[in-house]
Amino acid sequence: MKQKVDGCMYCDQKEAVSKLMILVARLRTANLYLLRDQSFTGRCVLALRDHCTEADELEPQQGSDFFRDLQDAVAAIRSVWSPAKINYAIYGDFVPHFHIHLVPKYEDGPLWGKAFSAESVPPVYLTEEEYESISRKLLSALDSNVKR
Repeated sequence: MKQKVDGCMYCDQKEAVSKLMILVARLRTANLYLLRDQSFTGRCVLALRDHCTEADELEPQQGSDFFRDLQDAVAAIRSVWSPAKINYAIYGDFVPHFHIHLVPKYEDGPLWGKAFSAESVPPVYLTEEEYESISRKLLSALDSNVKR
């Protein structure tokens, strides 16, 4: 596993990432981001900080810690928004860096009972103040829910 790979948007942490998402927190092994497109309210991405493309490339302890990060992120999302379900999407063919889309689903929301697809619904963008407020709520929920 490599620490960083040039040209990888998650490794570079530059404009490509900030255009799409906002860093909320650095967890044990991963960064939690809030997606700017909030067509699925509360949608986040949990991205491993070290570069790898497949789950089997993680060292055992790193995999365990990443799953704990996932649990903490999900607990925070559930605490802030109370979704009926959270969908987990792992792709990697478009952005080859191990990351998980955390997509809260609501019974009265888009694509309830169907698979998540960002292209299936119109994007919803918020103000910078709204993103900051949501990020603070998520961070507060993370601080109170962290399973250490």
